[in-house]
Amino acid sequence: MTEHNSPRIFVAGHRGMVGNSIVKCLQQKGYRNIVTQTKEQLDLCNQAQVQRFFNQEKIDQVYIAAAKVGGIHANKTYPADFIYTNLMIESNLIHQSYLAGIDKLLFLGSSCIYPKLAAQPMTENALLSGPLEPTNESYAIAKIAGIKLCESYNRQHDTDFRSVMPTNLYGPGDNYHPENSHVIPGLIRRFHEAKMSNASAVKIWGTGSPKREFLYVEDLAKACLFVMELDKKDYHSKVSPMQNHINIGYNSDITISELAKLIKGITGFQGTIEFDLHKPDGPPKKLMDSSLITDLGWQATTPLKHGLKKAYDDFLNSNQ
Repeated sequence: MTEHNSPRIFVAGHRGMVGNSIVKCLQQKGYRNIVTQTKEQLDLCNQAQVQRFFNQEKIDQVYIAAAKVGGIHANKTYPADFIYTNLMIESNLIHQSYLAGIDKLLFLGSSCIYPKLAAQPMTENALLSGPLEPTNESYAIAKIAGIKLCESYNRQHDTDFRSVMPTNLYGPGDNYHPENSHVIPGLIRRFHEAKMSNASAVKIWGTGSPKREFLYVEDLAKACLFVMELDKKDYHSKVSPMQNHINIGYNSDITISELAKLIKGITGFQGTIEFDLHKPDGPPKKLMDSSLITDLGWQATTPLKHGLKKAYDDFLNSNQ
């Protein structure tokens, strides 16, 4: 694919784990006309700046991988930041994409959009069928709004705005902050630091019994390109005007306790695992039903243990 005939693609959030992986995947597939902007160059919460950017850059396709993200602690502590920032980012990008006549747009959501006690595995039609998990409700509401923005613009303006809902992600470029990180990077850091300090035990939040599904970020990036490259007719034949999103999962789950044992082994920690029963567990089980994207011809290929080893290597090579 030459630069001359390659679509001009804007990847919002290219410095994040997901956006960076999407950029690499696009490059590997021969896309040459990729546009990125740092936070310093373009404030996605600023409507005038986003409008100016689309007027100047003549973009053909948009991937919305920009978002404010974090784990249980961060969501509980900064709910206003999570709902405001994410609503502004998606509203500005989706509306300006419509005004600019963008060919295709992909919005990335999250499995936390589904009700806390949704039937398992969670199908796309579980959306808005019950109360959300309170610990990350603000983030989830913002992501639901993003899906509904895409659907509404498609219904009113015949745009081709698509949404995918990934399960819990991990892999290169993750955030390993000791408090504001997700489950896997948080455990990687804690087990590594415990090994380095010869600690006798690592304490895990909650009971260890909740089951979670984890998807390697490079698999997600491949799925995003797969969905974007689908013919408009094929994509919209599998979704409905008011249920426009597609789940992207790994198709199996694991308890937090089993995950901790895996990471303990990969990091080489020799001590014991303890559970802090005073900390919240979050939802009891989260497994996506990914049969829709499987029927379309895509499935994840990175085994969890292999992905965790690559994630630990990334942690060791990062500034930590």
